[in-house]
Amino acid sequence: MSINPSIQFRQARPADATAIRDIVRLAYAPLIGREPLPMRADYDIAVAEHEFDLATDQSEIVGVIETMPADDHVWIENVCVAPHAQGRGIGRLLLERAERKAAEAGRNELRLLTNGAFAANVSLYKRHGYRIDREEPFMNGTTVYMSKRLAG
Repeated sequence: MSINPSIQFRQARPADATAIRDIVRLAYAPLIGREPLPMRADYDIAVAEHEFDLATDQSEIVGVIETMPADDHVWIENVCVAPHAQGRGIGRLLLERAERKAAEAGRNELRLLTNGAFAANVSLYKRHGYRIDREEPFMNGTTVYMSKRLAG
C-alpha cells in the first residue's frame, strides 16, 4: 500500500456538506443491498454539529471521518474513503487522526459501530486495534459495536 504524499487534512466547513454527502454515497453504495444509515444523514446539520476531518488530494475530498466527543470516549460516527482512493492508507490515517483527537481531549477510548456485512471494514478496524464489544441484529443484518483503548 502506498500513501500519496499529496494527502492533506483539514476540518470541514459548512460549504463541504454536499461533497461529504457525495463521498459517503460513493463509498457505501456498493457494500450492502440497502441504503446504510450514513447515506441518509443530513450533512448540512451534521457538519454544523459534529467534527469532520477531511482527507484531501489536490483539494479533492477523498476521505471523511466524523467524530463526536462523549464523556468517556470519542465516538466515530462515520469514516469512509472514496472508492477511487481506497488502498492508499487514507482510512488508517483518518483513524489515527481520531486517536490524536481523543488523546488531546483526555479520552482513552474510541468507539464505533459498523454493519456486519462490511466484513472488510470489521477486518480493517481489528487490524488497527479495535475489538468487537457486541453484535446485535438490525434490519435483517448485524450491527457490530467496536472499541479501541488508547495507551495511557
